Amino acid sequence: MTSAMTNASGRKCPICGKPREPEHTPFCGVRCRDRDLVKWLDDGYALPGPPVPPDAPEEE
Repeated sequence: MTSAMTNASGRKCPICGKPREPEHTPFCGVRCRDRDLVKWLDDGYALPGPPVPPDAPEEE
C-alpha cells in the first residue's frame, strides 16, 4: 500500500506531525493516540468557562 493510499487527506498527526494512519485517525499510531489520552486524563486540555465577574471573591 502506498503512502498516498494510507493518507489520502494529506493531514498530519496533531501530536507529532507524521502522516495520519486510517486505523488511528486523527493520529499516526497508538503511541500518539495514547499520549493524547494521557493529556486529557491529566487535565492537560481545558475548555474555557464563563468569565468571572470582577467582584467575585477569590478561591483559596
